[in-house]
Amino acid sequence: MTINAGVACADTTGCRSRTEPGAAPESGPGLDAAAALFRSLSDGTRLAIIRRLARGETRVADLVAELGLAQSTVSAHVACLRDCGLVEGRPQGRQVFYSLARPELMDLLSSAETLLSATGSAVALCPDHVS
Repeated sequence: MTINAGVACADTTGCRSRTEPGAAPESGPGLDAAAALFRSLSDGTRLAIIRRLARGETRVADLVAELGLAQSTVSAHVACLRDCGLVEGRPQGRQVFYSLARPELMDLLSSAETLLSATGSAVALCPDHVS
């Protein structure tokens, strides 16, 4: 799966670069795509939507009720995930049912949970972490 580093859902939150001042950060098509993927997953609401979609397809209205967020907020996050190629919609009449486009995403999140368990609170306490 190719992810465009310039997609709308690639926000700028996350750990700062650990390169020396004046040094060019390591980049390239593969790293840019990986960074965009992780930025698209860096929002708690988007992760909650992905976890819900792992249980099966659903509508934005159902996500609104389950997450307790405004419809516009949920729609924007679903659109972000759709634009990134992580979620797909299936129109049915006037409704759209959303589901995960790539089941491998759950493998990635499972690996992340394993890594977080192994590192304890090190990620949360990272001095370079930007909230």
